[in-house]
Amino acid sequence: MAETRIGRRGISRRAFWPAAGAAVTAGCAQAPEVPAGPAGKSAVFVAKAASYEADLESIVRRGITACGLAVKGKNILLKPNLVEFDPATCVNTNVAVLAAARAAFLALGAASVRMGEGPGHRRDTIYLAEEAGYRKLLEGFDRAFVDLNRDDVTFRENVSHRGGLYLPNTALGADLIVSVAKMKTHHWAGATLSMKNFFGVTPGAVYGWPKNELHRIGIPQAILALNKTFPRSFGIVDGIVGMEGNGPIQGSPKRSGVLAMGTNLPALDATCCRIMGIDPLKLEYLRLAREIGHVDEDRIEQRGESVAAVRQPYRLIEEIERVRLG
Repeated sequence: MAETRIGRRGISRRAFWPAAGAAVTAGCAQAPEVPAGPAGKSAVFVAKAASYEADLESIVRRGITACGLAVKGKNILLKPNLVEFDPATCVNTNVAVLAAARAAFLALGAASVRMGEGPGHRRDTIYLAEEAGYRKLLEGFDRAFVDLNRDDVTFRENVSHRGGLYLPNTALGADLIVSVAKMKTHHWAGATLSMKNFFGVTPGAVYGWPKNELHRIGIPQAILALNKTFPRSFGIVDGIVGMEGNGPIQGSPKRSGVLAMGTNLPALDATCCRIMGIDPLKLEYLRLAREIGHVDEDRIEQRGESVAAVRQPYRLIEEIERVRLG
């Protein structure tokens, strides 16, 4: 696989575009090839969590164990959903979930646990982390956090229409990336969960804001391409308070009281959709994932709570009402 290593000041947007290719190719709407999931059933763990004051570390540890994830000795990158800040709603992964995930992985023997994000809307990532309470409430934040928008990057070939993407070295070098996502509706994709959260891994220093390059590829196609690039992943979805309506930024809080986890991210997202009252096969990226064999609902092994026990239908805007579970 071809790689081109580039430092923080080693490439500019002006220099990038000629090297990356010209126009969008006609094949960009085709489903990317994604490695098949593990043999047998894909475990998805669902737990009730009434509030952010609950013992979330214990819940996350139970989920990691229930999903059979080995973490001892691994260097882990936690990727929260830190996209915008509005004190009147709940755009971002709650800091309590991120803190619980870090503590749980360290307790289970991880060699290191770092955090990283590359917001698509705000250019000043650290200011956004300050506003969202991450810097104040996460011990050692400045030592452990990486701004993925401005990290050193490496070109990795994949199925995107330009033949690949420049991606942060911190993400590429991790033994395991944990998508610590927020349970939200999305006015284009239908829902944004563990897989869509990988959009924040692409560096704004290369692709600009709001990372329209991924929209040119096509949102479903970009979701699958990014998830192929990072196959060593685990998902934790914060649905304690999610977002319904006009998500992923302008929606309303939805108290769902749930955390969901899994190693097979399509299986995890399909489960979260059903909790939200959304038909996963009406979301194009999950339908494509099923068609290429990355998830089969007959292979999802529900652990912890049943979907029926935690289902909380989310309000959808008219433009995506079609994805509602019948």
